Amino acid sequence: MKEQAVTHSTFVIERSYPATVQQVFAAFADPAKKRRWFGNDEATEVEEFEIDFRVGGRESRRSRFKADSPFPGQALINQTYYLDIVPDRRIVFAYTMAFGERRFSSSQSTFEFLSDGKGTQLVYTEQAAFFEGADGPKMREEGWRLLLEKLTAELA
Repeated sequence: MKEQAVTHSTFVIERSYPATVQQVFAAFADPAKKRRWFGNDEATEVEEFEIDFRVGGRESRRSRFKADSPFPGQALINQTYYLDIVPDRRIVFAYTMAFGERRFSSSQSTFEFLSDGKGTQLVYTEQAAFFEGADGPKMREEGWRLLLEKLTAELA
């Protein structure tokens, strides 16, 4: 029996932040703020990080795994395309991830920003297709959970 070529997955992550909807939205829209919480991590060295935050705009992140990581020297490329932006309400984008030239996933994602009287309720929904050799749904969801935790630090 052959391995399935594509694994599909949908997951939702909800987080509450003690910041206004405008502050949380700005952490996505402002390139300097987004780079601080999204562009950097311990396992990779960022080689490129560009954001054109508008409908039809792109975001590009290229990094290389450090020597002590699971994939030393390997390039990780994330290409994002903004499909819909309603300031302080939602961001919809599609993105692909690749090791070098080998794309391993494609996703459509939505961030919803909801005021809850004490701050912001953030709802993230991802619909993903994982190809052979991909990180898979569990690792991807965990990756986003870690990123949204870093957003907490950015908002503090």
